[in-house]
Amino acid sequence: MTRFVCHAFDDLDVDLLYRIVTWREAVFVVEQECVYLDADGRDPQGWHVVGLDVDDALIAYARVLPPGTTYEEYPSIGRVLVVPAHRGRGVARELMLETLVATDALFPGRRVKISAQSHLVAFYESLGFELVGEPYLEDGIPHRAMTRTSAS
Repeated sequence: MTRFVCHAFDDLDVDLLYRIVTWREAVFVVEQECVYLDADGRDPQGWHVVGLDVDDALIAYARVLPPGTTYEEYPSIGRVLVVPAHRGRGVARELMLETLVATDALFPGRRVKISAQSHLVAFYESLGFELVGEPYLEDGIPHRAMTRTSAS
């Protein structure tokens, strides 16, 4: 069973922050072979949704950023990950549903925007996201911009 918690940056303890950074680097830099600086300066403005297993191991993560951080007029969700040992079990859907609840509570009535890897478009569409704009490359990976209307 996965327990989800949403933390403001200042509420993250050092151990949890270290686990988040470790998995973000493992997935986005090493696994996806994208050489970029993950510490982009946006974490302090964001909220961090973490999925923990029964032993408090981090198994899923997403970052929510306010409007004006990534996109001028939209809050955004990014850095979405599920650790490899927990993929294929529905954890990504649980994570995104929890993250959308948090985003809707933080920014009621606002459209949220994501930069989705193109192979995940159908997954995000199943969560209510719609494509906007043309395909583009981000760190050498095909992406699509998508938005979703807040449920609140």
